[in-house]
Amino acid sequence: MFGTSGIRGPVGEEVTADLALRVGRALGVETGRVVVGRDPRASGETLVDALTAGLRELGTDVIDLGIAATPTIARAVGWRDADAGVAVTASHNPSADNGLKLWQPSGQAYDSAGRERITARIEADDYELQPWDGLGTRTSADGGRRHVEALVEAAGGAGALDLDVAVDLGNGAGGVTVEALIGAGCAVETLNAQPDGRFPGRPSEPTEENCTALSTLVAGGEYDLGIAHDGDADRTRAVAGDGTFLSGDALLSLFAVDAAEAGDRVAVPVDTSLAVEDFMAEDDVSVIRTPVGDVHVAEAATAEDVAFGGEPSGAWIWPEATLCPDGPLAAIRLAVLAAAKPIGTRLEAIPSYPIRRASIECEDKEATMAAVETQVLEHYDTVETLDGVRVELDAGWFLIRASGTQPLVRLTAEARSERRADELLAEARALVEDAESGG
Repeated sequence: MFGTSGIRGPVGEEVTADLALRVGRALGVETGRVVVGRDPRASGETLVDALTAGLRELGTDVIDLGIAATPTIARAVGWRDADAGVAVTASHNPSADNGLKLWQPSGQAYDSAGRERITARIEADDYELQPWDGLGTRTSADGGRRHVEALVEAAGGAGALDLDVAVDLGNGAGGVTVEALIGAGCAVETLNAQPDGRFPGRPSEPTEENCTALSTLVAGGEYDLGIAHDGDADRTRAVAGDGTFLSGDALLSLFAVDAAEAGDRVAVPVDTSLAVEDFMAEDDVSVIRTPVGDVHVAEAATAEDVAFGGEPSGAWIWPEATLCPDGPLAAIRLAVLAAAKPIGTRLEAIPSYPIRRASIECEDKEATMAAVETQVLEHYDTVETLDGVRVELDAGWFLIRASGTQPLVRLTAEARSERRADELLAEARALVEDAESGG
């Protein structure tokens, strides 16, 4: 039922009001006060109503933030002295999808134990519903104002920045970014700023392909920076002042080196570029690798010596602020960096290595991965099995892992030369094909 990103899927099929009601009841067993909010998808209102009904039937009081960024919802759990939070969102997924993601008071998403606990209650369908005079309350509240205040403070205070910034909100819930940048002294121009869960301006995921309008705008004007969010603003991608769309690995490198000091570690997923590790090593900062997924990065970021965690897909975590990927905070942090030195100039110091990606269709991806892992452990010395198998070799590495949503095995290979990257991808492909054939 729960993946690492909560419950997510097509509305009316996998995600229904009945499911939201049952999640509310299951969560209500262990909570007295819960913060809820949603992204702009039209289905979100129905799901929030059902979720809230389930919570209130168990006697839980609900604080409803309405349309709000996921990081606003996650932060508000602690701010409102609540026991949990629920964001009704499918994040960067298409408009036909929706979902529910649960948050702890620390700002961290529910971990595997928490998700399993809620799932068990739902499957048992065993709740002690309250009588008419024991129902919880539902109160509307504004969570955005406090989030904006925290972001302006992170920027150095009101009026601390003097930048021209273009922000593509993708018709999502990230309006707090605009308010915070303005409050910090920036001149802001917006694209796709009207919340609309149909995402008419562009697809919700802020990839380079989907953000060509932002890149063109920044390249053709007097902008210092471009910012792009997904539907619930837990992801942030960026454009340098010359219109260059920053790769996720480059953005990760910039944030990590700024956040970490010598001897610190940075949490990154297993598919992160070798260039990130090389760049941080110059400042005596090392990496701790995690399975793919911001939930895993957040769990690693709870360690005392981990100063930052990030995924190249656009999820960025500063554990001293919150364990939720906070897209608006990422926008502010990047603006602070741009004010001190142009982002384009900073990029010049970050290495870039050739990286290859491919996918192979597999009828039984689990069996294929089991066979691949057996082969890899027998024939290679330096292997990680956190999420698939990652093999370290001379001047490069390759990763073989099963897709979480499709009947595919995904291959990633990277090296410091084009030829070596091609060789490593071919080596990974041969391992999968051999496993598929039963060799």
